[in-house]
Amino acid sequence: MRPAAKPRSHARAWMLAAALLASAFGCRTVDRMEIFQPDYESAVPPRREVDVPEDRVARSSIESEPEVPAEGAIPLSIEQAVMLGLRNDRELRVAQLESVVTGAFEAIERGAYDPELYVDAEVTEDRSSETDRATGERFDVKGEEARVEAGVRQVLPTGTEIEGNVSQRRSISDRAPELQEARLGLTVTQSLLEGLGPAVNLASVRQAELETEASRHELRGFTESVVAQIEIAYWNHVLARREIEIFERSLEVADRQRDEVEQRIEVGVLADTEAAAARAEVALREQALIDARSEVEQTRLRLVRRVDPDAAGRFERELDLTTLPEVDAAPIDDLEDRLKLAEERRPDLAEARTLLRRDELDTLVTRNGLLPRLDVFLALGRTGFGDTFDESFRELETNTYDWTAGVSFSYLLGNRAARARDHAAQADRRRAEEAVENLLQLVRLDVRIALDELERTRQQIGATAATRALQEQTVEAEQARFEVGSSTALLVAQAQRDLLQAQIAEVESVVAYRIARVRLFLAEGSLLERRGIRFD
Repeated sequence: MRPAAKPRSHARAWMLAAALLASAFGCRTVDRMEIFQPDYESAVPPRREVDVPEDRVARSSIESEPEVPAEGAIPLSIEQAVMLGLRNDRELRVAQLESVVTGAFEAIERGAYDPELYVDAEVTEDRSSETDRATGERFDVKGEEARVEAGVRQVLPTGTEIEGNVSQRRSISDRAPELQEARLGLTVTQSLLEGLGPAVNLASVRQAELETEASRHELRGFTESVVAQIEIAYWNHVLARREIEIFERSLEVADRQRDEVEQRIEVGVLADTEAAAARAEVALREQALIDARSEVEQTRLRLVRRVDPDAAGRFERELDLTTLPEVDAAPIDDLEDRLKLAEERRPDLAEARTLLRRDELDTLVTRNGLLPRLDVFLALGRTGFGDTFDESFRELETNTYDWTAGVSFSYLLGNRAARARDHAAQADRRRAEEAVENLLQLVRLDVRIALDELERTRQQIGATAATRALQEQTVEAEQARFEVGSSTALLVAQAQRDLLQAQIAEVESVVAYRIARVRLFLAEGSLLERRGIRFD
């Protein structure tokens, strides 16, 4: 017969022992041994959905998606673009989940004050040899003991630790009869110096709350930035489309001018040299039109990326932007009100102030850490003995008890680590105060610069409109002189080129004013409210 195979568990035990011996003799480090390499693909739990709280989701007052016709361009207003962007922007989703992670630390800190239920159970068996004093004979003694203890521990914000427990022990021995012992116990420990009071013990909870509040301000600021980028992308696409319309009209004018010059050359009214300027102007307009078409496509792709990057073919079609850039621009003279608004509403400033309050709590904790550790404790117990399990608990009513009271004191001579932590906390607090003051200055500067830029673009609207009107008159005059032979095709082309630049500058000034308004609202921290966007 073939010998029976050893159990598989024995084989694994021998392999483990061999691996440990090999590691002990320096053959290979334990963490690199094949037997200890886990299968992380199966060990990692599957991903589950994480809900983003309502107060971290920005909602627009415009909830209707653009109607998508069967063919042709898709109409899209700037309000619809913002609504779609808030819903579909992946960077915003990442920021929302980051705020969820930050908010979880508040629950983690509060978890330190959750009551703890514990159960301990153990069984002990021993066999020993003893000598009888009367006969001098040796004999074996066997004993067995089983013990179970269950209880609840609770840490209070006052610096108090409370533990209540119930235990039962059963002892059996060859030398003694069976003994059952039951015990009820209560232990209270109170800190009197370091760790005393809710203020220092709940500081970490309050700091976690402030971290959560700061993450909301950060998320709000990021959302404002996303909205601003969507609007700027929208207006840049509007500008590109307006420019391409101007370039197409200018190319038509250049084509007509070239045809007229060539006709006059054919009848002998103009010299052959006049054709070069007209043809060159047509070539220049064609080059500009090629660049303009490329710019339109690039701005369209940037807008689609901001609005809905996952739309399957829906936004691959041309967009019909329905919000017009024209504005009735009036001068702004409420600088002080806007500065006050920015001081109240800027998310980054609110976040910095919140983090300053967090750092102030650090000084509370480190100052308490300078104190010695002085704890007073009291332990009370009542014990019952019996031959059976039930009898041991019934005997708890008898006059068998124990109590222990005491004081524990400790202090590090010099206490350099605690003093260093307190010094660092004070420096961090001072640094945060300086950072808030510096940020406040930058916020005021941002508002002033944004307001100055808005005023510049407002004035440019009127100036560029006047320049465009005068350039139109110049082109008409130059064309009239060309008709009577007192001008050249080159001068007419130069006048038309100046008119083209004036038309582009006029459109750019209007769109620049729109973008400057967005940046002013962003500098004020009021963009979301002005766009009807809120957090629950």
